[in-house]
Amino acid sequence: MSTKAYYPLSEIGKDKPGFSKTRSIIEAAFYGNNVVKVNTLKEAYELAKNSPGTVVTDMPVYRGEEFGLEKDAKVLLFNDGAITGRYATARRIAGEPGVDCEALDKIAMDAIYNSRWKTMYHAEVFVGLDPEFMVKAHLMLPEGEENILYNWMLNFQYMSDEYVKMYRDSKPVGDGKEADIFIFSDPQWTPVEYPGVSFEALSDPAKKTLCYFNTNTNCACILGMRYFGEHKKGTLTMAWAIANRNGYASCHGGQKEYSLADGSKYVASVFGLSGSGKSTITHAKHGGKYGVTVLHDDAFVINTDTCASIALEPTYFDKTADYPTGCPDNQYLLTAQNCSATLDDEGKIQLVTEDIRNGNGRAIKSKLWSPNRVDRIDSPVNSIFWIMKDPTIPPVVKLKGAALASVMGATLATKRSSAERLAPGVDPNKLVVVPYANPFRTYPLAHDYEKFKKLVEEKNVDCYIINTGDFMGKKVQPKDTLGILEAIVEKKADFKQWGPFSDIEILDWEGFVPDMKDPEYVSQLKARMQDRVNEIKEFEVAKGGYDKLPDEALAAIEKVVSELG
Repeated sequence: MSTKAYYPLSEIGKDKPGFSKTRSIIEAAFYGNNVVKVNTLKEAYELAKNSPGTVVTDMPVYRGEEFGLEKDAKVLLFNDGAITGRYATARRIAGEPGVDCEALDKIAMDAIYNSRWKTMYHAEVFVGLDPEFMVKAHLMLPEGEENILYNWMLNFQYMSDEYVKMYRDSKPVGDGKEADIFIFSDPQWTPVEYPGVSFEALSDPAKKTLCYFNTNTNCACILGMRYFGEHKKGTLTMAWAIANRNGYASCHGGQKEYSLADGSKYVASVFGLSGSGKSTITHAKHGGKYGVTVLHDDAFVINTDTCASIALEPTYFDKTADYPTGCPDNQYLLTAQNCSATLDDEGKIQLVTEDIRNGNGRAIKSKLWSPNRVDRIDSPVNSIFWIMKDPTIPPVVKLKGAALASVMGATLATKRSSAERLAPGVDPNKLVVVPYANPFRTYPLAHDYEKFKKLVEEKNVDCYIINTGDFMGKKVQPKDTLGILEAIVEKKADFKQWGPFSDIEILDWEGFVPDMKDPEYVSQLKARMQDRVNEIKEFEVAKGGYDKLPDEALAAIEKVVSELG
């Protein structure tokens, strides 16, 4: 499943696939005479290593030669400055109501014009690791931003001989109508007034940054943003949009396959934002009770017809807060961002992690970190777990009915992550709803609703909510969550109807049994469910109804509220 890069002359022109206005502005820049092509990871490593400000640690890259680096490659550290997280406020998405593409196109044109005075680097990667779903992505950045380029090539699949052959043998996606992804980025950009250019179209109040996505034509312009995570998620944003258009459920989550003693398989998908526990759940080995195979802990797609799943990235962009200096897991680091460094007792440069310097320290870990890693799981998905941090929900409940199962994903409630940079005045402790744990959607929300509903309704996928936060003041520990998963996988979980709810079942878990006779608890539970009703009603009017869900979605959650009396 490949995207298109080369066109016969008869296919080039106005109103033909791959030739929109925004794309024509962005793609042309990649062929400028100030652009240097970076073809291999070795080249990218040398550029990043020699980029001003890079810290070359004395930590070796473990078995780096196996994925395109020299044997003596070291872990590189680069720090961005004051901003160490994503900034959703800067995102502008073509097709959404109120987005002025004409004005944004002119900003992109001017930014690209001004980049002519810089040496620009161009790299290519594959997003998707199986012939069924592989798309090619291009990134261009100015000299001085070599670490972003190197991290991007590590995060996705660099063009090794094996994957180039795989891509060449794959089927064109969308019957050849999907073009390669092109991303122009200039982290050094600052807005300068010029005739014909207006910055009123920027959503950023300070008008100093922009993430402009035209996902229908697979292109983006990222301006004034240094954080690598903007480039990683920006690339995934467009790959997920391609997947959505071509029959896949786009997943910001983790997936693993259990191999049980009786020879059966069980495939679990978990969905949650950064800090929810999805990586811990995905990589848990359960004390060796089962064979465990990991697809990925952050980005994959599910074929809604076959229910097979495909990973989009080979490596892991993980927080370093929980991995102190000397931790065995740090053996698998490739690069680090927004951490500190110091000298050990042998005079060698070592990373200082644990978020001492700032919040949201990050590192890219190699594929070798998960020895049981695969790029594709053929076995159909058995279950979906929505991870929520809602103190009124027990550690686990089971959802019956496809509409309720999907709308609960659409109203997934969690706490803010330190990976997200918030606009002034936003309370970081407030519970927020992030549909399907994916804040990177660039198409109407109803598309995801229908995809996940189909998995439950037509493919008999079970659906659960697991609370990894606290339940009415009592912390749900990882051992609780993993114990619940094991009971479900082993088919030992005895779910029964939960109180008055006709479509929700509960598993009694020691110390976490909700008291449905406690009026205060019932009142809080009802309030949180009403919050979900309110969110769905807000979808109907926000952005001109762009994210309106089908009426059945609202009815399913209103039924839950009404059953509470």
